[in-house]
Amino acid sequence: MPKWEIIGLPDNSIRESKERVKAAIKNSGYELRSKKILINLAPAEIKKEGSAFDLAIAIGILNNIGYIQNEKIEEYAILGELSLNGKINEISGILPMCIELKRLGINKVILPKGNIKEASILKDLEIYGIENLKEAVEFLNGELKIEKNVVIEEKNQDTNTIDFNEVKGQENVKRALEIAAAGGHNCLMIGSPGSGKTMLAQRISTILPDMNFEESLEVTKIHSIAGMTKNNQIITKRPFRSPHHTASKISLVGGGKESKPGEISLAHRGILFLDELPEFNKNTLEVLRVPLEDRKVLISRANKNHEYPANFMLIASMNPCPCGYYGSNEKECTCSSNEINKYLRKISGPLLDRIDLQVEVSSIDYTKIANKSKEESSREIKFRVNKARKIQEKRYKEYNIYSNSELTPNLIEKYCHLDEASKSMLEKAFEKLNLSSRAYSRILKVARTIADLNGKENITINEIAEAIQYRSLDKKYF
Repeated sequence: MPKWEIIGLPDNSIRESKERVKAAIKNSGYELRSKKILINLAPAEIKKEGSAFDLAIAIGILNNIGYIQNEKIEEYAILGELSLNGKINEISGILPMCIELKRLGINKVILPKGNIKEASILKDLEIYGIENLKEAVEFLNGELKIEKNVVIEEKNQDTNTIDFNEVKGQENVKRALEIAAAGGHNCLMIGSPGSGKTMLAQRISTILPDMNFEESLEVTKIHSIAGMTKNNQIITKRPFRSPHHTASKISLVGGGKESKPGEISLAHRGILFLDELPEFNKNTLEVLRVPLEDRKVLISRANKNHEYPANFMLIASMNPCPCGYYGSNEKECTCSSNEINKYLRKISGPLLDRIDLQVEVSSIDYTKIANKSKEESSREIKFRVNKARKIQEKRYKEYNIYSNSELTPNLIEKYCHLDEASKSMLEKAFEKLNLSSRAYSRILKVARTIADLNGKENITINEIAEAIQYRSLDKKYF
């Protein structure tokens, strides 16, 4: 009896493709005779998801009933979603698909015309953009000539409208953020309301080092899977993600019905900014602990596992108490000691231990606000950051890492040599501040970054002293 069947663990969107494909074939001018059609999506044990199979199913049927005469049709990978009128719509995740096709040795790809820019990032792939089903059939039959795309390497225009020269004073915080940007370190800013924490955090994106091609490719792949690539171009600007404090655990780490990447993966190679850190649910914050250490997140479900990269910089800001004026010289704190302790306990010790730089943001007095002297611009700071990051990339090129924050214990031992004076100072700080072994390694990483900014081959006592001071603030508040 005439009927359609799709086998091979299709999801609902693929089951619905029967009607889309039927209508698209008919509206493209082809006759679909009444017969049994069996569509097999092999291998059968892997669940198939998404509408990207539509075009391949339609081409397979038309080839089977004789509308396509091409013995080399199997050389092509065919991707695209069909509209009822035969038009081929863009699909999400085209870049990682093409990367996998290239790995499998398939070098010819037919895909929606709107996805050409994104797919053409890859070299050695023949990309053919198609507008509708009729075009695809004519192209495969040799009746229509379509030029394969050329590699497009467009850089996003710099649209920054903010700059560090707009921030008066706060030299110590600017220095800490410069170190964080240069080495990819996490940073926590603590200060009273109106001291400029959010303003400073937003401007750190203007001093982040330029991304190399490998980093851009990683970021673009993640945003492609999430369906967030703008104009289907490669992303060359580091991400800056700032979720609201009402965000759930799934929105942060990823998951849900389709196991999409979360905020920590969308911030890969960029910044995850958490404003008013204690306002986040404590259980939500705790899910950050493993990704901050492993730089990846594994989303496990009953029938599949997804692993997404999550190598991000955590930049956080918070008040020292509910009213915000604990320890302030300007205004008296109205919170009780119990309220302050309860507020600060929302940030767990293990999470705080993973934050390399902890800096206090003080309120600016009138003389500095009214001062007309020119502040250092983001461009000047970024020049030093880029210079330090290039030193790190060159140093670690054989280890496939790009910054000091990614150093493993073995690499710390190899590249963070200390003289006797530095060892003595670090030993005293370790005992006085009661530091953990994790804090010890993070101090060394920060000191290595400071040395790179200072243009020094080896870490000296000055770099160690500066790195230690960024670990002492938690003893004042926590």
